Amino acid sequence: MEENKSEVARLMQQITLEYQAAKLGLSGLASGTATHAFITAKMERMSQHHEALSRLVGPREATILAAHAVEKGEEAGQV
Repeated sequence: MEENKSEVARLMQQITLEYQAAKLGLSGLASGTATHAFITAKMERMSQHHEALSRLVGPREATILAAHAVEKGEEAGQV
């Protein structure tokens, strides 16, 4: 059970980081230089992490957790 908790935390952290990277590609210092392929790859990785979460906690809970991870990424980007 403890292993699942740490895996859930790891996946949520990965979703947060992928989201932040994609967002920076759109609006950060890299704006204009980030390619569509880069952002697409980040979003696809987020989807893969969501699927892994779904296998651990079920689809509904995985969606809630992923939304919290994205929200955390949003908050981290605010000044």
